Amino acid sequence: MKRSVIYPGSFDPLTNGHINIIKRASSTFDEVIVSVAINSNKSSLMTVDQRVKAIKKVFAKNKKVKVDKFEGLLVQYAKSKKVNTILRGMRTVQDFEYEMQMATSNNKLNSKIETVFMVADAKFSHISSSLIKDIIKLGGNAKEFVPEPVEKELKKILKKG
Repeated sequence: MKRSVIYPGSFDPLTNGHINIIKRASSTFDEVIVSVAINSNKSSLMTVDQRVKAIKKVFAKNKKVKVDKFEGLLVQYAKSKKVNTILRGMRTVQDFEYEMQMATSNNKLNSKIETVFMVADAKFSHISSSLIKDIIKLGGNAKEFVPEPVEKELKKILKKG
């Protein structure tokens, strides 16, 4: 039986911390479905399709990583994919409180859902999407924080490159 996990998020942008989690998950699971959330309440810098395209480009050679997008409740999406395991990455103690609340809520909505937490490697714990956006907006180099395709796309969007 194939062991699959869904790694949901906005990924605006995909960071090296996300990549660290995805690579480690792909060594633990048979399939990692990176699912980009469509959230109309959140103002995103990159469109959903730009984010999906960038993630696909980064993981093009990793056959265990699939990229998708979804809208609505995560538990409904997971059911449609026939996957009962959700992966959540954490960087800080503050992340834990939010992620615990989400995991408990998802389990209440669907008792078959299990959430697995993976802590990002310490060298990525300071990376946040807002930090990266600020660096690029101010003309800085974000190569330490995001993969090249993502940095190029962000610079194009922000008209810095």
